[in-house]
Amino acid sequence: MNGLIAVMLSLILLPQSAWAHAGNSAGWWHPLSGVDHLLAMIAVGAWSVQLGGRAIGLVPLAFVCFMFFGGLLGFEHVELPATEVGVSLSVLLLGLAIAAKQRLPLALAACATGLFGICHGYAHGYEMPVLQNKTLYTVGFMSTTAALHIVGALGAHTLQKMAVGDRVLRLLGAVSALCGIWLVAGAI
Repeated sequence: MNGLIAVMLSLILLPQSAWAHAGNSAGWWHPLSGVDHLLAMIAVGAWSVQLGGRAIGLVPLAFVCFMFFGGLLGFEHVELPATEVGVSLSVLLLGLAIAAKQRLPLALAACATGLFGICHGYAHGYEMPVLQNKTLYTVGFMSTTAALHIVGALGAHTLQKMAVGDRVLRLLGAVSALCGIWLVAGAI
């Protein structure tokens, strides 16, 4: 547990702007390049497992679908104010939802993650390297995002099978929420 916290803190303290990427793999790497994207996308998968039932598939799907539209807005540099705040808030609010084991109706959970997806997609699209193939870039960031959702879901599912797994998952949600507070403070 201490090792996981150390890794998370290390990722947070790394300068985000130094993680630039170019080339055909840029879209695949972009969701992994910032702790904000990484934590939020894993949290979507974990929270969907906490919600259970159809939410396990539909909540991450809503995120990815809305992220696609956010990416289109970002490619065109359409003005979308406070996007970084929205990305940071997604880490905070998803972490709180996991920590509190917050159960929302499926439609509301999907809409909330969809809004977060728009912010993340916008950031991905807006930050696309010059001369990058938009199709390859989009396939890359959407695939990596889906993979991170799966990692979060599998991790949460595995933890739920353990005697103290629920408490560990909720603690990880609280740590993510604390990271979210730090990210929001930096984005304001």
